[in-house]
Amino acid sequence: MIITQTPLRISLFGGSTDFREFYLKECGAVLSLTIDKYVYYVYIIVKERFDDKIYINYSKKEIIDNVDEIQHDLVREAMRKTGITKGVEITTLADVPSEGSGLGSSSSVTVGLLNVFYAYQGEQVTQERLTREACEIEIDILKNPIGIQDQYIASYGNLRFLSLGKIGVSLLKGLKFLMK
Repeated sequence: MIITQTPLRISLFGGSTDFREFYLKECGAVLSLTIDKYVYYVYIIVKERFDDKIYINYSKKEIIDNVDEIQHDLVREAMRKTGITKGVEITTLADVPSEGSGLGSSSSVTVGLLNVFYAYQGEQVTQERLTREACEIEIDILKNPIGIQDQYIASYGNLRFLSLGKIGVSLLKGLKFLMK
């Protein structure tokens, strides 16, 4: 059994400047921090099953035979991305609802799923890869109308400043950006 704990976030300023359509034209900047003291996490648990079925526990319970049958979009796409196809039980738990909280919870779920699925297969991946793949799932595959700050902050944690532009994303920890 593997358990991951992924923090939720508070955006201090710059929300909406992290949308690709915006920062590729105008440049963007976001200051966010994770709520990682005592509460406000998303937990993902994965364990091997004795059969080939896929069990998923969240606000619903799914028991299915094939990844394509999964109703939970984030679980389905994270399994596809990581290559897990059968014989697992996945449970998601959170201190807040996974949608509509304003705390980046869906991105925390996505980062947590990717992290736990790679760990389940014995692979340790970088924070940058978790961020990139979470963005691909949520923005490119599922076409969710969101920016990229949530995936970055869920992957890297702490207080972070993101500077976004045509040449890429720069990520600074803490208040170092004030000293530039």
